[in-house]
Amino acid sequence: MLVCVPVTPDGQIDPRWGRASRVAVVETKGGGVAQWQEFDVRWDELHDEGTEGGHHARVARFLREQGVGAVLAQHMGPDMQHMLGRMGIAVHLGVAGDARTAVGSLAGSL
Repeated sequence: MLVCVPVTPDGQIDPRWGRASRVAVVETKGGGVAQWQEFDVRWDELHDEGTEGGHHARVARFLREQGVGAVLAQHMGPDMQHMLGRMGIAVHLGVAGDARTAVGSLAGSL
């Protein structure tokens, strides 16, 4: 499964999902991390450009293009959660700390 998680430059989970500057798209296999790729999405800069719906569409487009099936985040607004649910993307909240460790520890249950 492909998982998306917001990351900071020092490898921690960015607490700002919709305003993350960078995200990792992670392929999980056999209960662990098989591949890790980071993207500079600049959602922090782009968040207030245009409407909220436009920003949500930007996030949705990225996730769809990457084939993401789950998102791990510390926090996410209810509108974003609703949108991801309608897309069939599982949302796991309350995740914090080292991003690779967090993804690895949840990989078996995704």
